[in-house]
Amino acid sequence: MIPSVLHAPAPGWTTDADVVVIGSGIAGLVAALRCRPHGRVLLVTKALLDAGSTRWAQGGIAAALAADDTPEEHLADTLTAGVGICDEDAVRALVTEGPGAVRGLIDLGAAFDRSGGDIALTREGGHHRRRIAHAGGDATGAEISRALLAELKESGVEVIEHALVLDLLKDATGRAAGVTLHVMGEGQPGGVGAVRARAVVLATGGLGQVFSATTNPEVSTGDGVALALRAGAEVTDLEFVQFHPTVLWLGEGATGQQPLISEAVRGEGAHLVDHAGVRFMTGRHELAELAPRDVVAKGIINRMRETGASHMLLDGRHFGAAMWETRFPTILAACRHHGIDPVTEPIPVVPAAHHASGGVRTDLHGRTSVPGLYACGEVACTGVHGANRLASNSLLEGLVFAARIAETLPGDLPAPLAHTATPPEPEQGGLLEPGLREEIQRIMTSHVGVLRRAEGLEAAVRELEELGRGRAEPGVEAWEVTNLYTVASAIAAAARLREETRGSHWRADFPERADGTWRGHLVTRLAGNALTTTYAPLEGKRS
Repeated sequence: MIPSVLHAPAPGWTTDADVVVIGSGIAGLVAALRCRPHGRVLLVTKALLDAGSTRWAQGGIAAALAADDTPEEHLADTLTAGVGICDEDAVRALVTEGPGAVRGLIDLGAAFDRSGGDIALTREGGHHRRRIAHAGGDATGAEISRALLAELKESGVEVIEHALVLDLLKDATGRAAGVTLHVMGEGQPGGVGAVRARAVVLATGGLGQVFSATTNPEVSTGDGVALALRAGAEVTDLEFVQFHPTVLWLGEGATGQQPLISEAVRGEGAHLVDHAGVRFMTGRHELAELAPRDVVAKGIINRMRETGASHMLLDGRHFGAAMWETRFPTILAACRHHGIDPVTEPIPVVPAAHHASGGVRTDLHGRTSVPGLYACGEVACTGVHGANRLASNSLLEGLVFAARIAETLPGDLPAPLAHTATPPEPEQGGLLEPGLREEIQRIMTSHVGVLRRAEGLEAAVRELEELGRGRAEPGVEAWEVTNLYTVASAIAAAARLREETRGSHWRADFPERADGTWRGHLVTRLAGNALTTTYAPLEGKRS
């Protein structure tokens, strides 16, 4: 059983805002800053302001900034990576508005790396041009987050940290009218409360913690997708979970957040090799190591299966110490922390869960299927990524579509609050025991990982259903695990239904792409306490 409302105490405090933004990555920060002219903005974040996924982004942000590059070329590379199911209008908005949005970050004070006075650009997988702007060598997300947080301090945006969002409030017409949330620890105000608002913007980030090993931080438990499902919103493309091909291998059975080895390392010329020193991606794709991420991840897994190896190797020894220290200082430090020196030895790598291409279904202005509820960043499915995200398009997507929400909001906002919204009646039970977190991750990793097949997906759905009879007491850990369970169930159901291989969804039993049958989207809804997933053929463009 999947709860339609989280079992929680009644709100003990209430506050009002015009817009409440949930999340403090690039999408949440930009949304909060850009919405500030429209009234009182309250930004709610699960941990500290800078603890989300943005600060972990190493490689950079993609945009057609070079003189020999164009938005049309960026569009073509994005559509190719998305394997036939991108929304072309959404991609066009991304690539045409992207360069100006990046320059806007520079105007805010974000210091990107320079080369001869110009922004230094590198290549990553799937890109035919050098269009990845980076900062601090391999600390792009941290620099963007720093610049946005500095702007936030002067903006008048109010902030509640250490707050887990629970459920959506609605008014009598079914429009979003705020959220319930729980402030953890010693935060003030404390405990469960309610924020009444004229608009709600979800920017809660990813869901990578649904798997045992991921590049995502601990806070990435799919809270936004789970909330949206409980609120009656449509989510789509959840089966397309991107596994980053080069994550530092920490040994058999390693779990939790794993160190990422940025695609920019390959963009600068590092080679993937097997344990015999063979460059196994050569001949598998015209771009070899710089093929789209799904192709490289599959290449690594296939070579591991062919050779019986537990991991592959990324060889950047030819860079030399100086380049490692200046271009990739963060990665160099992480590798050395784990006993690997990339200057003198290849880096052991394996794929791990990284980015959700799907999420809460939106139009080109961030509107979801629930009036007054918006979504941007990784929690959203704008149609940009299709079946496989093009490298470094994620920061750009958060930047562009958060701004689009702010631009459309004045025409969408209802009259000032009449304070008619009330919290939904909580369901008794339905919360999973916190100890089931590892079991959910085991099920998903075993059956819904990089390589999928019918019997494994059937087992995942069955085993998850057997877990869903919880009656845990309300609390942060129980709420988080219940969110993970909700999202895991939705991913497994969609993956079982899509009987083809497309992008990051790889079915061993259906190894070919099937445009005639599956060129479309799987849309998931929560009805009562049960998920329903239906196929929607691709039919034109979302407006």
